[in-house]
Amino acid sequence: MAMSKTPTARFSDRVENYVRYRPGYPSEVLDLLRAECGLRPNHIVADIASGTGMFTRLLLANGNSVFAVEPNLEMREAGIHQLEAYDRLVPVAGTAEETTLRAASVDFVTAAQAAHWFDLPRARAEFVRVLKPDGWCVLIWNERQTESTAFLRDYEQLLLTYGTDYKEVRHERTTAIIHEFFAPAACVEREFDLRQQFDYEGVAGRLLSSSYAPLEGHPNYAPMMSELQWIFRTHASDGRIEFEYLTRVFYGHL
Repeated sequence: MAMSKTPTARFSDRVENYVRYRPGYPSEVLDLLRAECGLRPNHIVADIASGTGMFTRLLLANGNSVFAVEPNLEMREAGIHQLEAYDRLVPVAGTAEETTLRAASVDFVTAAQAAHWFDLPRARAEFVRVLKPDGWCVLIWNERQTESTAFLRDYEQLLLTYGTDYKEVRHERTTAIIHEFFAPAACVEREFDLRQQFDYEGVAGRLLSSSYAPLEGHPNYAPMMSELQWIFRTHASDGRIEFEYLTRVFYGHL
Protein backbone atom coordinates (compact mmCIF):
# COMPACT_ATOMS: atom_id res chain seq x y z
CA MET A 1 0.00 0.00 0.00
CA ALA A 2 1.32 3.43 -0.89
CA MET A 3 1.96 5.84 1.96
CA SER A 4 -0.72 8.54 2.13
CA LYS A 5 1.67 11.24 3.35
CA THR A 6 5.31 12.08 2.94
CA PRO A 7 7.41 11.03 5.95
CA THR A 8 7.87 14.63 7.10
CA ALA A 9 4.09 15.22 7.20
CA ARG A 10 2.93 11.96 8.75
CA PHE A 11 2.76 13.23 12.36
CA SER A 12 1.29 16.70 11.80
CA ASP A 13 -2.15 15.68 13.11
CA ARG A 14 -0.80 13.53 15.96
CA VAL A 15 1.43 15.96 17.86
CA GLU A 16 -0.61 16.13 21.07
CA ASN A 17 -0.85 12.35 21.44
CA TYR A 18 2.83 12.04 20.51
CA VAL A 19 3.87 14.42 23.30
CA ARG A 20 1.63 12.80 25.92
CA TYR A 21 1.94 9.09 25.19
CA ARG A 22 5.14 8.20 23.36
CA PRO A 23 7.89 6.70 25.54
CA GLY A 24 11.01 8.65 26.36
CA TYR A 25 14.47 7.07 26.51
CA PRO A 26 16.29 5.37 29.38
CA SER A 27 18.89 7.45 31.20
CA GLU A 28 21.28 4.55 30.59
CA VAL A 29 21.60 5.76 26.98
CA LEU A 30 23.37 8.90 28.18
CA ASP A 31 25.51 6.84 30.55
CA LEU A 32 26.50 4.67 27.58
CA LEU A 33 27.44 7.65 25.40
CA ARG A 34 29.51 9.16 28.20
CA ALA A 35 31.37 5.90 28.83
CA GLU A 36 31.80 4.63 25.27
CA CYS A 37 31.86 7.80 23.14
CA GLY A 38 33.25 10.31 25.62
CA LEU A 39 30.16 12.51 25.53
CA ARG A 40 30.79 15.68 27.54
CA PRO A 41 28.58 18.70 28.26
CA ASN A 42 30.71 20.91 25.99
CA HIS A 43 30.04 18.74 22.93
CA ILE A 44 27.76 20.10 20.23
CA VAL A 45 25.04 17.71 19.05
CA ALA A 46 22.79 17.66 15.99
CA ASP A 47 19.65 15.75 16.95
CA ILE A 48 18.13 14.85 13.60
CA ALA A 49 14.34 14.57 13.16
CA SER A 50 14.12 15.70 16.77
CA GLY A 51 10.32 15.77 16.71
CA THR A 52 8.82 17.00 19.97
CA GLY A 53 12.21 16.81 21.67
CA MET A 54 12.05 13.61 23.70
CA PHE A 55 15.69 12.64 23.16
CA THR A 56 16.76 16.26 22.74
CA ARG A 57 15.70 16.86 26.34
CA LEU A 58 18.22 14.29 27.65
CA LEU A 59 21.03 15.97 25.72
CA LEU A 60 20.08 19.45 26.91
CA ALA A 61 19.81 18.24 30.50
CA ASN A 62 23.35 16.87 30.08
CA GLY A 63 24.51 20.42 29.31
CA ASN A 64 24.96 19.98 25.56
CA SER A 65 24.19 22.60 22.95
CA VAL A 66 21.78 20.92 20.54
CA PHE A 67 20.72 21.71 16.99
CA ALA A 68 17.23 20.19 16.96
CA VAL A 69 16.77 19.52 13.24
CA GLU A 70 13.09 18.84 12.46
CA PRO A 71 11.32 19.32 9.11
CA ASN A 72 7.74 19.09 10.38
CA LEU A 73 6.48 22.51 11.52
CA GLU A 74 3.96 21.21 14.06
CA MET A 75 6.45 18.82 15.63
CA ARG A 76 9.18 21.46 15.68
CA GLU A 77 6.94 24.02 17.38
CA ALA A 78 5.88 21.43 19.96
CA GLY A 79 9.53 20.72 20.66
CA ILE A 80 10.29 24.40 21.13
CA HIS A 81 7.40 24.67 23.59
CA GLN A 82 8.41 21.53 25.49
CA LEU A 83 12.04 22.63 25.78
CA GLU A 84 11.64 26.39 26.27
CA ALA A 85 13.46 26.24 29.61
CA TYR A 86 16.75 25.27 27.90
CA ASP A 87 18.85 28.08 26.45
CA ARG A 88 21.19 25.72 24.58
CA LEU A 89 18.44 24.61 22.18
CA VAL A 90 18.76 25.75 18.56
CA PRO A 91 15.69 24.70 16.51
CA VAL A 92 16.46 24.10 12.83
CA ALA A 93 14.04 23.63 9.94
CA GLY A 94 15.98 20.96 8.07
CA THR A 95 16.02 17.30 7.12
CA ALA A 96 18.40 14.40 7.63
CA GLU A 97 19.47 14.74 4.02
CA GLU A 98 19.80 18.57 4.12
CA THR A 99 20.35 19.74 7.68
CA THR A 100 21.45 23.29 6.69
CA LEU A 101 24.25 22.99 9.29
CA ARG A 102 27.83 24.02 8.57
CA ALA A 103 30.40 21.41 7.59
CA ALA A 104 32.38 19.88 10.48
CA SER A 105 30.25 21.78 13.01
CA VAL A 106 29.06 19.08 15.44
CA ASP A 107 30.65 16.42 17.65
CA PHE A 108 27.66 14.04 17.62
CA VAL A 109 24.81 13.33 15.24
CA THR A 110 21.88 11.56 16.89
CA ALA A 111 18.56 10.31 15.56
CA ALA A 112 16.00 8.78 17.89
CA GLN A 113 12.99 6.89 16.53
CA ALA A 114 13.60 8.48 13.15
CA ALA A 115 16.20 6.95 10.85
CA HIS A 116 13.72 4.51 9.30
CA TRP A 117 12.20 7.56 7.57
CA PHE A 118 15.52 8.74 6.09
CA ASP A 119 16.96 8.35 2.62
CA LEU A 120 19.84 6.51 4.25
CA PRO A 121 22.61 6.99 1.62
CA ARG A 122 21.91 10.74 1.41
CA ALA A 123 21.57 11.06 5.18
CA ARG A 124 24.87 9.26 5.71
CA ALA A 125 26.65 11.65 3.34
CA GLU A 126 25.13 14.62 5.17
CA PHE A 127 26.14 13.26 8.58
CA VAL A 128 29.71 12.80 7.36
CA ARG A 129 29.67 16.41 6.12
CA VAL A 130 28.46 18.01 9.36
CA LEU A 131 30.44 15.85 11.80
CA LYS A 132 33.84 16.94 13.03
CA PRO A 133 36.71 14.49 12.45
CA ASP A 134 36.21 11.47 14.73
CA GLY A 135 32.66 12.59 15.50
CA TRP A 136 30.06 10.02 16.53
CA CYS A 137 26.82 8.92 14.93
CA VAL A 138 24.15 7.50 17.27
CA LEU A 139 20.90 5.92 16.03
CA ILE A 140 18.26 4.91 18.58
CA TRP A 141 14.93 3.10 18.49
CA ASN A 142 12.40 2.11 21.10
CA GLU A 143 11.33 -1.24 19.66
CA ARG A 144 7.91 -2.20 21.00
CA GLN A 145 7.79 -5.85 21.96
CA THR A 146 5.16 -7.87 20.11
CA GLU A 147 5.28 -11.36 21.62
CA SER A 148 6.27 -11.07 25.28
CA THR A 149 2.73 -10.79 26.75
CA ALA A 150 -0.79 -11.71 25.69
CA PHE A 151 -1.71 -8.03 25.55
CA LEU A 152 1.20 -7.18 23.25
CA ARG A 153 0.36 -10.09 20.96
CA ASP A 154 -3.24 -8.89 20.65
CA TYR A 155 -2.11 -5.28 20.18
CA GLU A 156 0.22 -6.34 17.36
CA GLN A 157 -2.63 -8.16 15.64
CA LEU A 158 -4.77 -5.04 16.01
CA LEU A 159 -2.17 -3.03 14.10
CA LEU A 160 -1.83 -5.67 11.41
CA THR A 161 -5.60 -5.73 10.97
CA TYR A 162 -6.44 -2.02 11.03
CA GLY A 163 -3.21 -0.11 10.43
CA THR A 164 -3.10 1.82 7.18
CA ASP A 165 0.46 0.87 6.17
CA TYR A 166 1.85 -0.70 9.32
CA LYS A 167 3.77 -3.53 7.65
CA GLU A 168 5.40 -1.13 5.19
CA VAL A 169 6.74 1.39 7.70
CA ARG A 170 7.77 -0.72 10.69
CA HIS A 171 11.20 0.58 11.68
CA GLU A 172 12.52 -2.96 12.16
CA ARG A 173 12.87 -3.01 8.37
CA THR A 174 15.55 -0.33 8.74
CA THR A 175 17.35 -1.54 11.86
CA ALA A 176 18.20 -4.71 9.95
CA ILE A 177 20.48 -2.70 7.63
CA ILE A 178 22.05 -0.30 10.13
CA HIS A 179 25.41 -2.06 10.02
CA GLU A 180 25.38 -1.42 6.27
CA PHE A 181 24.70 2.25 6.99
CA PHE A 182 27.87 2.53 9.10
CA ALA A 183 30.04 0.46 6.73
CA PRO A 184 32.91 0.38 6.08
CA ALA A 185 33.24 1.59 9.68
CA ALA A 186 32.03 -0.68 12.44
CA CYS A 187 29.16 0.12 14.78
CA VAL A 188 28.29 -1.20 18.21
CA GLU A 189 24.79 -2.10 19.39
CA ARG A 190 23.53 -1.94 22.97
CA GLU A 191 20.07 -2.67 24.34
CA PHE A 192 18.08 -1.47 27.35
CA ASP A 193 14.65 -2.37 28.70
CA LEU A 194 11.91 0.26 28.88
CA ARG A 195 8.28 0.06 30.04
CA GLN A 196 5.15 2.21 30.02
CA GLN A 197 1.96 1.68 32.02
CA PHE A 198 -1.36 3.13 30.88
CA ASP A 199 -5.03 3.31 31.70
CA TYR A 200 -7.40 2.99 28.74
CA GLU A 201 -7.09 6.66 27.79
CA GLY A 202 -3.33 6.25 27.67
CA VAL A 203 -3.50 3.09 25.56
CA ALA A 204 -5.80 4.84 23.10
CA GLY A 205 -3.53 7.87 22.96
CA ARG A 206 -0.47 5.67 22.45
CA LEU A 207 -2.20 3.92 19.56
CA LEU A 208 -3.32 7.15 17.90
CA SER A 209 0.17 8.66 18.18
CA SER A 210 1.33 6.14 15.57
CA SER A 211 1.37 7.34 11.97
CA TYR A 212 -0.20 4.13 10.68
CA ALA A 213 -3.20 4.21 13.06
CA PRO A 214 -6.33 5.47 11.26
CA LEU A 215 -7.89 8.58 12.76
CA GLU A 216 -11.53 9.48 13.24
CA GLY A 217 -13.31 9.60 9.88
CA HIS A 218 -11.36 6.67 8.43
CA PRO A 219 -13.48 3.50 7.95
CA ASN A 220 -11.05 1.47 10.09
CA TYR A 221 -11.17 3.87 13.04
CA ALA A 222 -14.39 2.76 14.78
CA PRO A 223 -13.78 -1.01 14.54
CA MET A 224 -10.15 -0.50 15.63
CA MET A 225 -11.15 1.43 18.74
CA SER A 226 -13.87 -1.12 19.58
CA GLU A 227 -11.29 -3.89 19.32
CA LEU A 228 -8.86 -1.89 21.47
CA GLN A 229 -11.49 -1.57 24.21
CA TRP A 230 -11.99 -5.35 24.15
CA ILE A 231 -8.23 -5.97 24.31
CA PHE A 232 -7.87 -3.58 27.24
CA ARG A 233 -10.76 -5.14 29.20
CA THR A 234 -9.35 -8.61 28.57
CA HIS A 235 -5.80 -7.90 29.70
CA ALA A 236 -5.86 -4.96 32.11
CA SER A 237 -4.87 -5.51 35.73
CA ASP A 238 -6.18 -2.93 38.22
CA GLY A 239 -7.19 -0.76 35.29
CA ARG A 240 -3.67 -0.64 33.84
CA ILE A 241 -1.81 -2.22 30.96
CA GLU A 242 1.92 -2.35 30.22
CA PHE A 243 3.89 -1.74 27.05
CA GLU A 244 7.37 -3.26 26.91
CA TYR A 245 10.15 -1.90 24.70
CA LEU A 246 13.72 -2.75 23.84
CA THR A 247 15.69 0.46 23.41
CA ARG A 248 18.30 -0.30 20.76
CA VAL A 249 21.30 2.03 20.43
CA PHE A 250 23.68 1.84 17.46
CA TYR A 251 26.80 4.00 17.66
CA GLY A 252 30.06 4.42 15.80
CA HIS A 253 32.10 6.61 13.47
CA LEU A 254 31.25 7.17 9.84
